[in-house]
Amino acid sequence: MKRTTMLIGLLAAALSALPLLAAAQQPIVIKFSHVVATGTPKGKAADLFAKRAGELTKGAVKVEVYPNSTLYKDNEEMEALQLGAVQMLAPSLAKFGPLGVKEFEVFDLPYIFDNTAELHKVTQGPIGAALLAKLESKGVKGLAYWDNGFKSFSANKPLRTPADFKGLKMRIQSSKVLEAQMRSLGALPQVMAFSEVYQALQSGVVDGTENPHSNLYTQKMYEVQKYVTVTDHGYLGYAVITNKKFWDGLPADIRTQLEQAMKEATFYADSIAQEENDNALEKIKASGRTEVYVPTPAERAALKKAMIKTHAEMASRIGKETIDAIYKATGFNPAKM
Repeated sequence: MKRTTMLIGLLAAALSALPLLAAAQQPIVIKFSHVVATGTPKGKAADLFAKRAGELTKGAVKVEVYPNSTLYKDNEEMEALQLGAVQMLAPSLAKFGPLGVKEFEVFDLPYIFDNTAELHKVTQGPIGAALLAKLESKGVKGLAYWDNGFKSFSANKPLRTPADFKGLKMRIQSSKVLEAQMRSLGALPQVMAFSEVYQALQSGVVDGTENPHSNLYTQKMYEVQKYVTVTDHGYLGYAVITNKKFWDGLPADIRTQLEQAMKEATFYADSIAQEENDNALEKIKASGRTEVYVPTPAERAALKKAMIKTHAEMASRIGKETIDAIYKATGFNPAKM
């Protein structure tokens, strides 16, 4: 009788432990929201990160990727991250100015980087690390920078000289620097969520925009823009970020494995960005719907001269020391303009 009672007690204890055991075996879910298409450098890198996170943690982590603003629009996602409704984002660097870290707006300055090698001296060096560290006071942990590429202008009229921009309503991200850039050309900046741009271009609410070619192609903006001018005037990149409280609460071994997955995804994103944009530009050309124009050296110099004054104009907002640090890292000398 005592043996039967003991067995019943052991069975009851085992059954009561099953929900705890099942809970312990449930994977950690990371919701990764972003606003671009899966075929872009960011979209592909996010999918690779999800795959490698699952493999490296042996299923202990499940990353759910929500592309194309399916979970949150770009003007909603930062608050969602801070509230813990989503665990990971890859917003454009312009998003951190409104968050209160205005130094990130240095990446919006036109012609501050002439090429990817100069850019990586910043994003892969101490300046980039110091900027990511500034996010922590906002409850955000910066994990990596991902390249998209350099931007071109598009509109329904040719854009070859600063005078061509006068009076045009040009869509931008929410950025005081980008506002100043457009005004330096005589254009009228229009802040608008990324997911709304195609319809706004199609209906004429805005006349043009700026984007890397991969965005122009995957979002089909080229279908409603007759001209693209390959200016490479500004950089569009992203910072992969997570909710700091969530990240700090992860087991140390899981964090290490996720850091490795992020390292691999970052290398991949940066390695394919130029190729993806080049391929997208060729597809835009092949469509026959958009005329692609490459400015002459003289035309590029005139555009650069018009926009470069944005650097001095925005120095008090961004921080002159941040701008000067990038000048020093890249060798840029505005006095030679």
